[in-house]
Amino acid sequence: MELTRRQSLAIGAGAVAVASLPVRSVAAQNDAAAVIAAFTGGVEPQEGGVEITAPEIAENGSSVPVAVSAPGARAILLVAPGNPNQRVATFNFGTLSASARARTRIRLAQSQELVAVARTDHGFVRASRMIEVVVGGCA
Repeated sequence: MELTRRQSLAIGAGAVAVASLPVRSVAAQNDAAAVIAAFTGGVEPQEGGVEITAPEIAENGSSVPVAVSAPGARAILLVAPGNPNQRVATFNFGTLSASARARTRIRLAQSQELVAVARTDHGFVRASRMIEVVVGGCA
């Protein structure tokens, strides 16, 4: 089979179009449930046991102060489902930590419900908090 010049150009244009599509790993295509399931190993976290402290309204999504705490937690995961990269942060604590606490500033692309999941000796617990963002912080 011999290709014409037009067919070759069409195949080349198609290859360029496919190559220009954004390549994302499974973690980048993530949805919040998949990120949480990867952290918990598929175990459904129980409600409560984690406290999220953040403003109800963030005027600038580029720098939103957030604090999380979970008594006896080994690790805490922060997930922002409305962000391009939904896994915001993971905080790991030592075995001697009686009260696991962390503070940070995060970027939020839009108004959304921030989710925190904590790994404890007794399983996984979660909490969420709605944050209204006036100006998004993710490009």
